[in-house]
Amino acid sequence: MAVAAAVWLLVLTLFSNSKADQAFDVRQHLSSVTRYAAVKDIVDNSFHPSHIPDGCTPIHLNLVARHGTRAPTKKRMRELEKLASHIKELLKDAKEKNLSLQKVPAWLQKWESPWRGKLRGGELDRKGEEELYQLGIRVRERFPDLFNEEFHPDVYPIKATQVPRASASAVAFGMGLFSGNGSLGPGRHQAFSVTSESRASDITLRFFDCCQTYKDFRKEHEPAVDKLKEPIIAEITSALAKRYEFNFTRQDISSLWFLCKQETSLLDITDQACSLFSPTEVALLEWTDDLEVFILKGYGKSLNYRMGVPLLKDVIESMDQAIVAREVNQAPGNYEKARLRFAHAETVVPFSCLLGLFLEGSDFQRIQKEEPLDFPPKPPQKRNWRVSNVAPFAGNNMLVLYSCPVNSAVKYFVRVLHNENPIPMPGCDGTDFCPFETFKERVAQPHLKHDYNTLCQVNLDQPKQKPEPKK
Repeated sequence: MAVAAAVWLLVLTLFSNSKADQAFDVRQHLSSVTRYAAVKDIVDNSFHPSHIPDGCTPIHLNLVARHGTRAPTKKRMRELEKLASHIKELLKDAKEKNLSLQKVPAWLQKWESPWRGKLRGGELDRKGEEELYQLGIRVRERFPDLFNEEFHPDVYPIKATQVPRASASAVAFGMGLFSGNGSLGPGRHQAFSVTSESRASDITLRFFDCCQTYKDFRKEHEPAVDKLKEPIIAEITSALAKRYEFNFTRQDISSLWFLCKQETSLLDITDQACSLFSPTEVALLEWTDDLEVFILKGYGKSLNYRMGVPLLKDVIESMDQAIVAREVNQAPGNYEKARLRFAHAETVVPFSCLLGLFLEGSDFQRIQKEEPLDFPPKPPQKRNWRVSNVAPFAGNNMLVLYSCPVNSAVKYFVRVLHNENPIPMPGCDGTDFCPFETFKERVAQPHLKHDYNTLCQVNLDQPKQKPEPKK
């Protein structure tokens, strides 16, 4: 009886593990390399979005979006070529020593980097173009009263960083947003403008690039982050070497994990590099990526997000101006209805932190006091900080300003949408629909009291370098 019970328990365990593996979708666990479509509809079912009161209408929208799915950078493409060379060396060595290669997947034995010999990298992929184009269409359909006018830069200013994948994302979004409203081509497209600030002075969308204090912090802490990740990489390296009877190195495993993410997001291939890892190993590798983003771009240090105060200030000022325009009954077409921005994960992650999103328990009170936070819980524990949700490709935050009837106790509200879904704000008592003055006082003001130049040690007396001519 005892033996039969043990066998039955083993069968049940194997069956439940098999079901869990089948339910595991690697496309949702690629940290910052996750495609938007894989995660945009994942929501916290325990949170119930607010009911917008009758008569409340949106009067202004702020969008802060990351660029869409992109090709790997030149540096990363060289890493994959080195991986291919090292795999060939290992295979040659194994054959010379008459070692069995039966357990080494056939695809790996003849693998070449899909990006071998490519001279350029980092550009927006066609999948990324589609992500932003469709997002533009959905935003217009969701807020028809905000986007019912012809394009004018004073009504719909569109801004992007001076990086081609960001400006291309802005163009793709604009094509979707204004499609059918113009006279160009079969799609009746409308011409629109996208403006960019020089990289050297763009403290609104590339604040991380202009902040010397932050650059020093990253340079100092990157080795420590690598050391935190080492035990996980070492454990998985050992497991894969044993599983496939192949002499993988730690660098091989790091590169194969990167290859897994690139194959999945760009090539829709999940049965090669990703199949080398078990779901448990993928979850741990994802956590190491999330940990790195947490420490170097997120809540790990208040500087990471407080250097984003120029962006938060820009958002607040745009909403204040929209309220003034509403109060004096400015005619349509004479005031701004939406401010649309396109940048990077290094922009979206700090901005999400400024809003207090994806925190655990009482962490909001801790960041208000500038206390350090604990690291995101390690799998299999659940965590709110999952970068695949915080900042996937095309990830975005929308702050929608609502005007409510004059007989309401509060006239103006802000609703926050993350990846198009309402999300609770701890600073607004866990609601997604917050009185504008409360939002300013509790969420924004604790950050806005900080000065960018002071945080970043910008020497205002130093003569500015002559800017390079824009291309």
